[in-house]
This record gives sequence, C-alpha cells and structure tokens, in this order.
Amino acid sequence: MSRFLLVVPPLTGHINPTVGLARELTARGHEVAWTGTESVLRPLLGPGAMVLGTGTRAFRAQGGHGLAALRSLWEGFIVPYARFTAKPLDAVVREYRPDALLVDQHTPAGALVAHRHGLPWASLAPGAMELGRPFRTLPQVEAWMTGLLGGLWQRAGLPGEEYTDPRFSPALVLALTGSALTGPEPFPDHYALVGPVLAERPADPDFPWERLLPGRRRVLVTMGTLAGDIGADFHARAVRALELCGDDVQPVIAAPRELLPELPPHAVAVDRAPVLELMARGALDAVLCHGGMNTVGEALAHGIPLVTAPIRHDQPFVAAQVAAAGAGLRVPFARVAPELLAHRLRTVLDSAAHRESAVRVGAALRAGGGAVTAADRLEALVTGGAAAVPGAAPTAEERAHPLV
Repeated sequence: MSRFLLVVPPLTGHINPTVGLARELTARGHEVAWTGTESVLRPLLGPGAMVLGTGTRAFRAQGGHGLAALRSLWEGFIVPYARFTAKPLDAVVREYRPDALLVDQHTPAGALVAHRHGLPWASLAPGAMELGRPFRTLPQVEAWMTGLLGGLWQRAGLPGEEYTDPRFSPALVLALTGSALTGPEPFPDHYALVGPVLAERPADPDFPWERLLPGRRRVLVTMGTLAGDIGADFHARAVRALELCGDDVQPVIAAPRELLPELPPHAVAVDRAPVLELMARGALDAVLCHGGMNTVGEALAHGIPLVTAPIRHDQPFVAAQVAAAGAGLRVPFARVAPELLAHRLRTVLDSAAHRESAVRVGAALRAGGGAVTAADRLEALVTGGAAAVPGAAPTAEERAHPLV
C-alpha cells in the first residue's frame, strides 16, 4: 500500500476530477488524502475523505480578459496562495509522510515541498493553458511567468541549480485531455493524456426530473461563477436565444436565480444541476458552457456537442480546440447577441456532423483511460517503474519548455 497526497486549489473544477482518481487508488488498496482549503474541500469530498487543511483566507477577486485575466490569476491567486500554503504544506507532508504527491498546476507550493523532502511528485493539468506553450509567441509573458515561479522557488530556500518548473513534474504530468483536442503535436513520454476522470456524484433528490418534457431537445446552460462576476446579462441573452430556438427546445439552466430573467414556463432552472446524471441518462442534446475543461470533457465523453462562450484563462484555448475538432461552435461571451447565439445553438442541435464529431472525440478521450491509467502511472511513479520515468530525465530546457 502507498500513501498519496493530493494538493489542490480551492476551485471546484480542479477538485472534482481528483475524486474519481482517489476512488481508483483506494480500490487498489492505497491511502489517499487531500490537502488545501478544508472549507472548500469538505463539502465537495464528503465526510469520509481525509482532508489535511492548510488554512483559509480570502484572495483578490480575479478579473479582466486576455492577458489582464492571466495577470489577475497569477498575481491575485496562484502566487499568494502558494505563499500562504507553503509552511502548512510542509507540516502536512512531515505529519502524513506520503509516498508521492499529485500536485495541481495551480498549487506550485506542493511541488516545492515535494522537492524539499525528496519525494516523487506528479503534476495534474486539469486545463489546457499550461499544455503546448500557448504564449510561445509572447516571450515576455513566458519570462514573466517563469520569474514568478523562480521567485517562489527562491522564497522556499531551494538550491537555484536544482530549479524545476513547479508546473511540470519531470517524472509525470497527468493531463485531463487527449490528442483529439490538443492536436497531433507530440508530448514527452512522461506526459499521460488520460482524458476526463469521471466520478459518480451524490444524487440530487431536489432536481425536478418530472419537469423534463418528453419529445423536447434539451440544452444545458452551465457557465460557472465567473459569468455572474463579469457578465450579469449573459444569462438573459442565453434565455432569449433559447426562446428563439423554438418550442421544441427545453432549457435546463444551472445558475443562481438572481442571475436569471423571467423564464419561459417550460424552462428548468436550479442552482446546481446533476450534470453527470443528466448526461448519463441521455437527457441532454447540447451544452452551452464557458469552455472549462471539466464540463467540456464530461460532455464529449457522453457524445454531446457544445456551444462555448469562453470567459478567461484556459477557456478560450479549450473552446478553440472543441471548434477545431468539429464537436461544437464558439461565441464571444461578452457581446454575443441572442440571435447569433440562437443560430449557433440551433446549428449544433440540427447538425449530425457536430454530434458525430462529439461522439468521435469523446471516444478518443475515453481511450486515454481516465482514472485507471492515471492510477497506473501514479503507482509506477512510486515504484520507479518505466511507465513513470521512461528514458533519460528531461533537460532544463525541456522542463522549462516541455514542447520545444
């Protein structure tokens, strides 16, 4: 039996995929613990999970678009969260004594602590932004990000000559995507593109299943919390677009009620929808979302095409990958008119090509092996097997720019 410590940020979309992976590891006889903000982790993981808290504090709200959003993410969350959790993480590792760590790319302090204690660690890439160097044409941006990470390394008191980019473990990077979305560009052997990690979630006894009308095509609208922060009118435009789609289309909207306008009688609106159960039951025909990797992966794994309205961070990259794969269409979040959104939704609903592409891409993503392959690679990481470290260790240039 091995002990695995999962280091995750207080972000729902980053925590949910670890549930299925933890279940697979536990079923194999291993012990799993999470560390991070307990007030966020506990409600998502349930009372039976082992949660080793690192404390709670508020961080500056993220804002802006494009590079401004990237700066907000790094300077307002990633770097301060790493500084805040560095000492608590060190104490957690000393107390729990894990055999290996799985470190989300948004929690670089986990990689620093693993390096300090000489423990094997794997990176978890739940999104697309850190894969494929999307800012390779902006060397000043890459240098700025490298500088921030180097500052964390120096702050941790680690030897400069041993510097390793905390986002990319030189032994194992688990990415929750696949080549069907990332394209044919090769990744190093220690990258495992396992596809979405799906895990059954607790049933929602309050969801009004009886309101799903027979003979209608249903569109799930799930835009996450950012939509309310910077685009309070998006849901109003989306509701109008769904009305324009016609009476044969039934909206299922997951959003706080205060973000929604007056709804047509056949619309179903809830604060949180049982997304995976809706998909597994075949109750959805399309998904309108922000392009987050979790929602996209879940939809495609069930062969459901998408319309994406990306807001910030890796969402534009994921949305572009979905469109390039033919599995959906993209609209501009901030300015899409209801008429254009209705046209895109109707196109996805009516087009056999989009659905066929969603099925094809979903099958390719599932072929990555999900939790099973991820667990295989983590076990090999602990035992030093060839699956974890195939061939020579990467050079410093490869660690800094893994796709050069």
